Amino acid sequence: MSLLSPLSLGGRTAKNRILFGPHETNLGRDRLLSDRHVAYYGRRAAGGCGIVVTEEASVHPSDWPYERAPLASDCAGGWRDVSAALHSHGALAIAALGHAGGQGSSAYNQRELWAPSRVPDVNSREVPKWMEPSDIEAVVAGFAGAAGIARANGMDGVEINAGQHSLIRQFLSGLTNHRTDEWGCDRLRFALDILGAVRSALGDDLVLGLRLSCDEMAPWAGVVPDAAAQIAATLCAAIRVDYLVVVRGSIYTASATRPDMHTEPGFNIELARLIKGTIPAHTAVFAQGSIVSVVDATHAFDSGACDGVEMTRAQIADADLVSKWAAGNPHRIRPCLLCNQTCQVRDPRNPLVTCVVDPSSGHEIDEPLVIKLSPVKRSVCVIGGGPAGLEAARVAALRGHAVTIVEQSESVGGMADVASRGVGRHRLKLSTDWLASECDELGVRVVLNNHELSNNADIVIDATGSVAARHEATDPGAEAIDSVIFLRDSIDQYNGKTVVVLDGIGGPIAVSIAESLAHAGATVHFVTIDQVAGNELARTGDLAPANVRLQQLGVIRHLRSIVRKIGTSGVELEHRFSGAKTFIAADAIVDANHRLPTPPFILESSSHHQRVIRVGDAVAPRTILEAILEGRRAALSI
Repeated sequence: MSLLSPLSLGGRTAKNRILFGPHETNLGRDRLLSDRHVAYYGRRAAGGCGIVVTEEASVHPSDWPYERAPLASDCAGGWRDVSAALHSHGALAIAALGHAGGQGSSAYNQRELWAPSRVPDVNSREVPKWMEPSDIEAVVAGFAGAAGIARANGMDGVEINAGQHSLIRQFLSGLTNHRTDEWGCDRLRFALDILGAVRSALGDDLVLGLRLSCDEMAPWAGVVPDAAAQIAATLCAAIRVDYLVVVRGSIYTASATRPDMHTEPGFNIELARLIKGTIPAHTAVFAQGSIVSVVDATHAFDSGACDGVEMTRAQIADADLVSKWAAGNPHRIRPCLLCNQTCQVRDPRNPLVTCVVDPSSGHEIDEPLVIKLSPVKRSVCVIGGGPAGLEAARVAALRGHAVTIVEQSESVGGMADVASRGVGRHRLKLSTDWLASECDELGVRVVLNNHELSNNADIVIDATGSVAARHEATDPGAEAIDSVIFLRDSIDQYNGKTVVVLDGIGGPIAVSIAESLAHAGATVHFVTIDQVAGNELARTGDLAPANVRLQQLGVIRHLRSIVRKIGTSGVELEHRFSGAKTFIAADAIVDANHRLPTPPFILESSSHHQRVIRVGDAVAPRTILEAILEGRRAALSI
């Protein structure tokens, strides 16, 4: 038996034990599941996934947690279309149902939040309404009604959310349930009522799943693992729950449910093992928690910790993960970086879910990844072996073109490999290692340590990347070390030295450099114009954890500070609000500010038919997402 073997779940059988879990996508149109959802989920089913759980739908109008959050009463048509698409590939279609309670938002429906007690949300600071018995009855009825709609429209079952951002978890937890009535004296009552009502609406032949926070990471009042084991055992014994997904997190630890690459994969495996040992045998346990590789997934299953594995981000990165695995080609699976940069979309910008290593994810309709052989074969010379150049070369080779990569350094990888040398960023190299391996499989010729350009190539793709921009406040004779050069050098040389890190972007690079220096024994001053270090890390869920790490390492943060002068002996700062001046004496200054594109590549060839396409940072320095997307588009245009 393996993760690729079938799994019986109540009255249904999944063709394998890999689950694509519910997550926010922003693919909806209004509060409906849309054609974009159908294409998105259908692509994962076509890639071999056995169980696909759709984006959580709110079961009651009082809950509107984000602008495009599906509303169950409006999801009939969407569930019908999704189930048809999934069933055509043999996958089970499960509808996620929930209510965000006090962790929701009042911005869209302009009404009060509902919660078990008047505990302000950590993020919005909004005080919710204490739910009256009639409110509780309405929500229970909403779950049952939503389950009935899912059943009537071809879904194989539903998954109830009692994990992060969940009203049910809020009733289960002493952090948020301060009631003294029957729903406070028995904190399991709300969950039991909902599970019972949903089971009745589904009948015995459909699947009932439960996503349960089994460690709120707030032991002073929250649910701890041992208590969660008893909760799970009670719930699954009272009502037939066909599967349980073990997660963690609370209102105080929102980033813990799906952390970024700083947290090692498989962090919930032992928690899943604990829960599995206490619940009835008829309930399958799914391990969740940054499990993105075949090795980690297999270990979790083979060790007996679980009956199945949720691999959501892994299948956003590679929708064909299961089919490649089943074909005996796990090395061909495009790796997930656990970066959270574009797959985490609870964001004021309302971005569509996508993936930095596969930008067609979430864009299956407008950016389909259909790579066909070109009717005309060309010779293609790619200048630069970073993410943009490697992806351009890979896709061009897939289309049948003869491709050469010319790279001036001793290895391919570009900025992604450089960035991977910072603390907690090592997974970035996985993307370029995979691209390089794929290029090798496809016969792409790679020329290293060379500025050669084949003037005979029909197409030249300029993927030469970016260069450092000299900080405008730098005195003559003074110099700040470019972050790229810094990361390529030995950091140990700064042991005992004072180093100033200038962060003009608010992203992960400066934070990672500061951490690296502190680990190496340097005294580190971190300078930012923002209110908090690493401001943009809020999008990936690493903002609070990053600042905790900086604090623990003793990094001195200079917030709301403008760099007025970079001199030979240090940096002069000005507080952006008070105007107060500060001078920091330093042995070295690292500039992690914006970069500039390389100068345009000029062909020496006189051939009038030769074409040059610029991609990635050579157009404008941005992220790995744009680099890979533009490299791919360039190759598809040939």
